Amino acid sequence: MSTSVDTLGMVDTERYPLTDPGSAAWREIVERTRADLAEAGCSVMADFVRPELREVLRTECAELEPHAYTKIEKVNAYNTAIGEPLPADHPGRTIMERGNAFVARDRIPASSIIDRLYTSPLFQRFVADCFGLPELHELADPLAGLTINVIAPGRAHPWHFDTNAYTVSMLTQVPDAGGTFEFCPDIRSTVDENFPAVRAVLAGDTRLVRRLELRPGDLQLFKGRFALHRVSTVEGAIARHSAIFAYSERPGVIGSAERTRQLFGRTLPAHLTGSAVRGDELLD
Repeated sequence: MSTSVDTLGMVDTERYPLTDPGSAAWREIVERTRADLAEAGCSVMADFVRPELREVLRTECAELEPHAYTKIEKVNAYNTAIGEPLPADHPGRTIMERGNAFVARDRIPASSIIDRLYTSPLFQRFVADCFGLPELHELADPLAGLTINVIAPGRAHPWHFDTNAYTVSMLTQVPDAGGTFEFCPDIRSTVDENFPAVRAVLAGDTRLVRRLELRPGDLQLFKGRFALHRVSTVEGAIARHSAIFAYSERPGVIGSAERTRQLFGRTLPAHLTGSAVRGDELLD
């Protein structure tokens, strides 16, 4: 199912003036978003997609759920190989169960709302401005740039960091209960993994944890590379769906083969050439 509405017609441009770059209204939204990101590493634009298109958004993504790669497995917060030698107090020794699934980029139709948003130059310019960047690039990764995250009832997405520094997401289907987004803003930086704080959160310390209730059609901007985050267990009979729009400051960014196999159950030649571009030297 799709719609003939043009890309920017999907957005409530009266509230979010993507069609008027640099205007006073644009600057007001950008400045408010930057303030949120500076304070919490996260900002939410409510009702970004027009309310009358929410069911189209939900249906388009729900129809792709059968393409989600599902594999219940043991992981750590860095998604590095389990069993590799680590110091006794390293947070990577904390093992969790990952029960979420991903629909890969190459399964998402170009006609869908989320694909047209992800590839829209105006949308990219707006998001870059909100992050205070001169420009953003779609990931070169053929599987991980735009994805749909599916969390079935009884499952969760455990504590982790994102591969990309700048994550944009949109809840497309809300579960009956549970499925709460939880995060620890700026718990690490490009120069400090801050293992003691990460270890404390993994052990159950909630002092750094914030919780966010999202609604379908809300746009979330998030510094997921530096914030430990998770989605709590989904309850009821309905899966939680969210679209993940992944961008990078640098062109050519491709995920590691190990992470790609974890998320999608497969790799493509781009992941195996050894020429993948990474944005920093942090653990994945």
